[in-house]
Amino acid sequence: MLKKTLAALAIGSALLSANVMAADYVVDKTGQHAFVNFKISHLGYSYITGTFKDIDGKFSFDAAKPEDSKIEFNVHTASVFTNNAERDKHISSKDFLDVSKFADAKFVSTSVKSTGKNAAGKDTADVTGDLTIHGVTKPVVVKATFLGEGKDPWGGYRAGFEGTTSIKRSDFGTMMDLGPQSDAVDLYVTFEGVKAK
Repeated sequence: MLKKTLAALAIGSALLSANVMAADYVVDKTGQHAFVNFKISHLGYSYITGTFKDIDGKFSFDAAKPEDSKIEFNVHTASVFTNNAERDKHISSKDFLDVSKFADAKFVSTSVKSTGKNAAGKDTADVTGDLTIHGVTKPVVVKATFLGEGKDPWGGYRAGFEGTTSIKRSDFGTMMDLGPQSDAVDLYVTFEGVKAK
């Protein structure tokens, strides 16, 4: 009986420790330590790069169990910025993002698979999730890197990541046709999350 009781206590303690180790984070929107950048070919002659100024999100993460991580990321499409006001207005129009109808783009993870370490010794993973743009949801895989975690100078605790993926505009509803050379869009995301208190 004593052995069973001790075993039960040990299992309960292990489960409690596992739950304590997992942490919830909020993407640092206030300090603007989060970026969603994109690159797309312009007629095959050059590239247009841009970013979204208004983004938010949350995630749960435990470095010891990265496969259990979850993330939800929101992009407010009207905040698109390409350093040209007229182009930003056009991208926001019905020809492209149609921000008056589709105010948000969203990524919600469905699985995380560790893939080892990169040349810098950082942990990497394939983060699979559902990406919704222009009212259309498609699965994508983000090549992610865990950049680090630790205390910040303001009494908080942070964890940071970066990731890349490529999508096709033609997969996300009807948009203005710019030719096959401008169908692919490269995305780069990097962000810090502040541990919830």
